[in-house]
Amino acid sequence: MEIQSLWVEVGGNRIHYLATGPADGRPVLLLHGASFRAETWREIGTLELLAKEGFRVVALDLPGFGESPGAEVDTETFLIDVLRELGIRKPVVVSPSMSGRFSLPLVIAAPPRTSGYVAVAPVAIPKYRSRLKRILVPVLAVWGENDNIVPHAFQNMLVETAPYARKVIIPGASHAPYMQDANTFHAELLRFLRELPPQGD
Repeated sequence: MEIQSLWVEVGGNRIHYLATGPADGRPVLLLHGASFRAETWREIGTLELLAKEGFRVVALDLPGFGESPGAEVDTETFLIDVLRELGIRKPVVVSPSMSGRFSLPLVIAAPPRTSGYVAVAPVAIPKYRSRLKRILVPVLAVWGENDNIVPHAFQNMLVETAPYARKVIIPGASHAPYMQDANTFHAELLRFLRELPPQGD
């Protein structure tokens, strides 16, 4: 299935993204860490895999990464604005590392603006500790066994506070487990996506 390279204007800033999969599929929004970009998800096969499974997949280049020019944006509202401009309703958000600064404000928003949250060792969990109980959608917290950047204590904090959360530890992997063991990551991601309630519930 074709992977399109597209642009959207958000708050006067041009933001690049990749998109694939059927237009009526459950939307999945892929973010990235500080060392990566939207293209990373093409390189490891995530875009193609999810599209073949019937999902509508959007991989975003956050401001200053990939092809998106640098811009000062409000991390509290940026993704809300992106979803509005793209016409995406209640995506499952996959958020590694640095992108936690953008995704956590989105998933704690009320009423819920997402249908699931795949937290891949995202930063900023302690900042939002008192509000994690507001995450009312299913959460999959994925950490590499040897992550020495975002402590496993933060994984436990998220899982123990968010009402519908479970954790996965990928053996032998470090801070970017989706890069070091893409097969295991993809298997856990698909399992999580298949367990979600149907869209509209």
